[in-house]
Amino acid sequence: MRILLYNPDNGVTRNFMPHLWMFLLQALTPPGHEVVLIDGNAQPMDEAGIARFVREQNIGLVGIGAMTRMIAKAYRMADAIRAVGVPVVMGGPHVTEEADEALGRNGGPRHADAVALGEADETWPRIVADAERGHLKDIYAPVDAFGQESKPSLKEYPAIPWDKIDLAQFNLVPKMVKRTLQRIGDGWGTFRIIPMESGRGCPYGCEFCTVTGFFGDSIRFRTNESVVNELLLLKARAKSEGGQIAVFFIDDNFAINIKRTKSLLRDIIAAGAQVHWVAQISANLLRDEELVDLIAASGGKWVFIGMESIDPTNLADVNKGFNKPGEYAAVLERLAARNVFAITSFIFGMDNDTVGVAERTLKEIRTWPAGLPIFGLLTPLPATPLYKRLEAAGRLTRPKHWQEFIPFAMAHTPLKMTIAEAHAEVRKGWANAYSPEAMAQAVDSLKDKPLGYRINIFIARMCFRGIYFPQMGPLAWLKLIYQNRRTIFSLVREGFATWRGRPGNPVPVSDESLETEVGAT
Repeated sequence: MRILLYNPDNGVTRNFMPHLWMFLLQALTPPGHEVVLIDGNAQPMDEAGIARFVREQNIGLVGIGAMTRMIAKAYRMADAIRAVGVPVVMGGPHVTEEADEALGRNGGPRHADAVALGEADETWPRIVADAERGHLKDIYAPVDAFGQESKPSLKEYPAIPWDKIDLAQFNLVPKMVKRTLQRIGDGWGTFRIIPMESGRGCPYGCEFCTVTGFFGDSIRFRTNESVVNELLLLKARAKSEGGQIAVFFIDDNFAINIKRTKSLLRDIIAAGAQVHWVAQISANLLRDEELVDLIAASGGKWVFIGMESIDPTNLADVNKGFNKPGEYAAVLERLAARNVFAITSFIFGMDNDTVGVAERTLKEIRTWPAGLPIFGLLTPLPATPLYKRLEAAGRLTRPKHWQEFIPFAMAHTPLKMTIAEAHAEVRKGWANAYSPEAMAQAVDSLKDKPLGYRINIFIARMCFRGIYFPQMGPLAWLKLIYQNRRTIFSLVREGFATWRGRPGNPVPVSDESLETEVGAT
């Protein structure tokens, strides 16, 4: 049987890497089946296109995984697939909480033939076997012999054959510059960000987060050996094809067990398995100097930090009081001193936010080392404590907001500002943090660093802006490049001067240094 695993885009924002679940289920598929992968971010499709694909490719089963922001597109695609007679099984955080919606049991249309609740590591082989026999059940739940929810151990983690998987659709290098970039250093004809996990679960239980509900509050880890071997496989592939690979550890909190994380990072270093990597780590865990040393030595280049707010009252309200805004600057300085930089995430529209929250936040950001700030709105996701609290208070304005994805649009009424004011604050945050002036300041703030660092922060900011506000077509990109022409010209001029060895460039940059820093994006 031919199986398609499909991850939809939401039609607006863009993911910069594929989703791990596709590769994991591909590795867990029983022998005798062929698995095809399509990521909607890399291979955009509409309903007619995917229906035609499953017919022409003789697909016998389609698996669709989607988070809440993608679920409207996922349902439309599932409907188109089922209309041509191909069964669809859906999984992921959203359908785990809204299984009746996916199965049409709440009065709406049915979108899936079956749903996989929770982690599908153990249920997926059963789903495939049932589909092959033509006897899919409505619901597949990971439960033990006593009917209790079962969480898979990660000790026996499936080996994902990264050396054999077709990753062509996930190359981030534009085709128009591929040949030119192949000649730089070890070759930049390909650059991919690959998702990996070293553990699952989070004990913090932040009010707005779906992680604890989906993965649980007990942490499960892969063995160090398993993680190291996977990194070595990816590193070897990048070298063999003359390209570049970076890894995003998708653990919800990569350093939640600091002792274990240090052990893993030491093993990565000892095995020579360093690749450029990104991970999500809470600010409170980055107080540890030795941990930060090991992050840098093992290849860590960017750390995603969910700061959420600079207001301690807001953080306490959403059960994230372990974040201490007074420590943010020290944490970021500690990272930057080791040439590791931060992706800092902020949420506007919290209960203690008032008009001016964007400028107050930007004022703090301007005092920190250059990084990648992200601004979003507080969003009540289904089944989270936040959703239940706002629903009980009658504050939800779009209770089924996921049925029509609208980027940067609130689904509830804030306490101390209007919805329109909250929207304006997010727009101000993005406009100011990614203006040509802010881009130039970020580059200039690294003037004491080698050229590679400044190129890195500029490219990273351009790309991140494109993730959240996609440049629709060549003209939009040309406009953005024109707006930042002075910074681009300055970097190009310095690059040529350095390359030709002109005086006045006291810190020359080798190809290896440039590769190291640009690779972090």
